[in-house]
Amino acid sequence: MARAIALARKGQYTCRPNPSVGCVIVNENQIVGEGWHWQAGGPHAEINALDAAGNRAHGATAYVTLAPCDHYGRTPPCSQALIKAGIRRLVYGCDDPNEAARGGLARLEQAGITVTGPVLEADALALNTGFFQRVRTGLPRVRAKIAASLDGATAMASGESKWITGPAARSDVQRLRARSGAIVTGIGTVLADNPALTVRARELELTDAAAIAELQPLRVIVDSRFRVNEDLQILRQPGEALVVTARKDCAVDGAQTVTLANGEGKVALPELLYELGRRQINDVLIEAGAKLTGAFVNAGLVDELIIYLAPKLMGSRTRPMTALAFDKMSDALDLELSDVRAVGDDLRITAQLRRK
Repeated sequence: MARAIALARKGQYTCRPNPSVGCVIVNENQIVGEGWHWQAGGPHAEINALDAAGNRAHGATAYVTLAPCDHYGRTPPCSQALIKAGIRRLVYGCDDPNEAARGGLARLEQAGITVTGPVLEADALALNTGFFQRVRTGLPRVRAKIAASLDGATAMASGESKWITGPAARSDVQRLRARSGAIVTGIGTVLADNPALTVRARELELTDAAAIAELQPLRVIVDSRFRVNEDLQILRQPGEALVVTARKDCAVDGAQTVTLANGEGKVALPELLYELGRRQINDVLIEAGAKLTGAFVNAGLVDELIIYLAPKLMGSRTRPMTALAFDKMSDALDLELSDVRAVGDDLRITAQLRRK
């Protein structure tokens, strides 16, 4: 199963909106076939592994990170392919919460195949946190990325921020973007920095970087007053852009426009996330200024913070990580650190908010 999990990670940049899945087929203690799901609409992991195994799949054991599907979608059911190949036993990592795809395990058992699992369930679930969350709740997983100095500054008072972190951290952010279905930013950042917010193959430092960069995340601009204009870089890149505003009947070349107002003349952030969920976005990455990032955090809409800390001091004439208007220590938000590691000369801290 550990090998199947490693294989599943090979599809993490390209298989969205589908989950990442890996499969290993073992016969007489020998691996005879391996596969993973590379792209939505293409063969699932089980099919690729069965193709690699050929006749050696008969009487074998299949290890799959996610319970096989049992429905006709873009491809036929994997459960039927496993039965037809003569698989004797199936070991699965975790069950599939998607009602449309469920039933594969029962189908296999009805065919006389021994089913064992879940095995390494926590690791298997971690492959597709965003997918599972969207299927169960309608909301994608939301990560907020912040780059800051050691004294907590994200920019000088003037807005200057290039570059706080080093090239290794910036390459890591590119890979984070590539694993996301949507990148959310604010109109303030867009007008001030004119970013492209794309995945750039040359900075990914990955095999198949060019193919990965072809699948660009949806670029989402939160723009309550609709100040966007068609000359901005973010609207002139490969892939799609979406402007979310509180104004009605707005349009701009290079982007779709959606009106989601909250009654205060601002974009309704929860409704924005539900809209992205309806678009089958599993993972959202927020790359915004302190104000919008703080608004998402304050609304309890951020599942995970990814903070890159650079070994430098930027002083007191700077902008903070988040705009959170707290007056008392009791207002402070507690975080649970799940990972701290060096990325080049910088530190990357991954943390979840502890709900009060």
